[in-house]
Amino acid sequence: MNKCTERIFNGLVKENPTFVLMLGMCPTLAVTTSAINGIGMGLSTTAVLIMSNMLISMLRKIIPDSVRMPAFIVVVASFVTIVDFLLEGFVPGLYDSLGLYIPLIVVNCIILGRAESYASKNPVLPSVFDGIGMGLGFTVGLTCIGIVRELIGAGQIFGRQIMPDSYEPLTIFILAPGAFFVLACLVALQNKIKNHLAKKGKKAPQNAGCGEGCASCAGRGICGGHLVSDIKKEEEGA
Repeated sequence: MNKCTERIFNGLVKENPTFVLMLGMCPTLAVTTSAINGIGMGLSTTAVLIMSNMLISMLRKIIPDSVRMPAFIVVVASFVTIVDFLLEGFVPGLYDSLGLYIPLIVVNCIILGRAESYASKNPVLPSVFDGIGMGLGFTVGLTCIGIVRELIGAGQIFGRQIMPDSYEPLTIFILAPGAFFVLACLVALQNKIKNHLAKKGKKAPQNAGCGEGCASCAGRGICGGHLVSDIKKEEEGA
């Protein structure tokens, strides 16, 4: 698997921002009352991720470390403003549904996290594919949650009636408690699949970390299966 393909797989499965890293929970829980809202927010975030990763990677050797985070926020805010205007001009219905959560993409921890941990340290092409992978992973997560909530809470998917006329919608699923419940069920389902694959002897996709608290790793001098001292030596050598 080449590096670009690996970055896409990483964002979709191994480090999915919604179901594995649990990042960007504010828009995840707030806007996924329908599938179209989920895919709209996800694709908007994907566009910002790709463009900001690309520009930050291009400028990584120019931006001083002392103003690194402010510079990242300015770059991200510029692209969010462009996306905000495009949605307002061409998709006003979706723009009204997403509302304030489009400008709040600026402080989405997925975007700033990828800028800090990956784009600022890697070449342009892998950074672009990292943005694509993380963005698509976020989109898939939001769309799945939106589909479940819309189906149970309104009997529809993407605005099309799916359930029979006799079905009585459970409106709690399109309210705040329903968002937490659906997210918890989907994460539990994912963990069950991973555990099942592990029991069958297949290698299940791993989380970004070791799955334990950082304090426990520090106490043993181990992080992600590697000695902390070895990691420090590699960082010093780099």
